[in-house]
Amino acid sequence: MRELRIRAGYETLGELHRASGVTVATLSRIESGVQIPSPKTLNRLAPFLKVSVEDLLAAAGYLPEKEEDPNEAAARTIEAAISDDPELLEFWQELVKRDDLQLLFKQVKPLTPKSIKKIIKVIKAIEDAEATED
Repeated sequence: MRELRIRAGYETLGELHRASGVTVATLSRIESGVQIPSPKTLNRLAPFLKVSVEDLLAAAGYLPEKEEDPNEAAARTIEAAISDDPELLEFWQELVKRDDLQLLFKQVKPLTPKSIKKIIKVIKAIEDAEATED
């Protein structure tokens, strides 16, 4: 829960307590793994942590966790591999919206970040060449 708290903008447990009303002691026990939060507590925390109640209930073991969409996982892997290159990242963010490339995601085998970066560069070079031909 610590990662969710920080991502939501609460640097300290006290800040989250003041916003949500859940005691610092309870928040501390939840973050340290000493206490499993009740569904009522999760319901109070969800809007402040900027996640759905269902996601928190699943993470706490009250509901089965949702299966991750393989396309979303592949897209995150690709973004991580090219995150150090703003031009490629911007190109990728436009490319990922294209319906004609959705099949590509399903066919790609696991690749190294270096290989992913090379492939995106090749796709960009092809797109750039086609744009100059038009």
